[in-house]
Amino acid sequence: MILVIDNYDSFTYNLVQYIQQIGEELVIVRNDQVTLDEIKRLNPDSILISPGPGNPQSAGICLDIVTRFHQVIPILGVCLGHQIIAEAFGAIVKKANQPMHGKVSQIEHDQQGVFANIPRRLQVTRYHSLVVDKNSLPSCLEITAQSEDGEIMGIRHKQYRVEGVQFHPEAILTEQGLQMVQNFFKKENKHENKTATFNI
Repeated sequence: MILVIDNYDSFTYNLVQYIQQIGEELVIVRNDQVTLDEIKRLNPDSILISPGPGNPQSAGICLDIVTRFHQVIPILGVCLGHQIIAEAFGAIVKKANQPMHGKVSQIEHDQQGVFANIPRRLQVTRYHSLVVDKNSLPSCLEITAQSEDGEIMGIRHKQYRVEGVQFHPEAILTEQGLQMVQNFFKKENKHENKTATFNI
């Protein structure tokens, strides 16, 4: 079962449709309507942190979710979710040089993890006014994708199965978006984080 944390964003349900297309069960909860104990009891196979308005500090329980569960549950963050992952590990989220609202960009990625079996360069759709500050990225995170203007478009934890993408895989003009979702969530592609136990 995939637990979807909804950050009060309509794009969440486009991502949900992708998850349903690949045949995975899911539970959707709002970012301020679930507790860490409830997540522990749900025991999801993985967690999706959705896009949303605002910044990581205003995203309900999301920062705590990453902090508490990253060692034991795979986590994918999209747009705001990506920024939440970065900030949870100590990176700085700052205003972008240019806000992106429905802008299509070319990115280049490392063809690993969420980007496996996808051409190295592809077109994605961006809706964001904040970005992860490249100079603040902690050593535990690596950059997996960048835009032509040098902004971070993807991050991955070096030890645990935690990834973020700044763009929207579910947007119609994003190439290979369904493949990205399948890469992370399809059961045969899962490699559980088993190096730690719950401690809430």
